[in-house]
Amino acid sequence: MEGNRLTVDETERDLGIYLLSDIKCSDQCLYAFNKVSKVMGMIKRTIKYKEARIMVSLVRPHLECCISLYYKKDKELLEKVQRRFTKMIINMEGISYKDRLTCLNS
Repeated sequence: MEGNRLTVDETERDLGIYLLSDIKCSDQCLYAFNKVSKVMGMIKRTIKYKEARIMVSLVRPHLECCISLYYKKDKELLEKVQRRFTKMIINMEGISYKDRLTCLNS
């Protein structure tokens, strides 16, 4: 194109979804992890009464984009943030992870 070379990108963002050139979703899961971590920090700093319904409505949309995971490392990354998230909810501090998920109907 008039002597200009086109660049090749390894990652493409389309409709809010990140895809690698080999059609893997690892970048999307990493983006969701970082976004949820920031949202959880905001929640921790600003919301005093961390009621489950409100907390889930703030975090769930960011995690749902990674629903179909193919790689163990991506699943473990999102499980890590989910464990931290469920501990933040009021009255769930001393409960096991599986019981917290059951209480939240996950």
